[in-house]
Amino acid sequence: QVQLVESGGGSVQAGGSLRLSCAASGDTHFTACLGWFRQAPGKGREGVASLYTSDGTTYYADSVKGRFTISQDNAKNTVYLQMESLKPEDTAMYYCAADLRGSCFLLEDEYTYWGQGTQVTVSS
Repeated sequence: QVQLVESGGGSVQAGGSLRLSCAASGDTHFTACLGWFRQAPGKGREGVASLYTSDGTTYYADSVKGRFTISQDNAKNTVYLQMESLKPEDTAMYYCAADLRGSCFLLEDEYTYWGQGTQVTVSS
């Protein structure tokens, strides 16, 4: 079992920045990949960014490339999502997820464990 707890969400104006954190606990040594997903009201869950825990290789959705950065602190078992130049369309609930198999695809079905989410609201 892996437990994931997100924090750092909030309300910002367009152009602003936020940093989300996801603290992992439990059987984290089985976690091959950590990812961030988001879900806006009335829409499906969208993969945003993922990171291989072994070597730090990262993947991003086209919609956030150049604006968002995923990173990890192995000592703290924490993964971060630094979000810059935020847009109103980035408004969503953001979820951290753990992939045990290691594909790191930004596909919801690839991930086994999920956090409860943290809300990000960007106003124009």
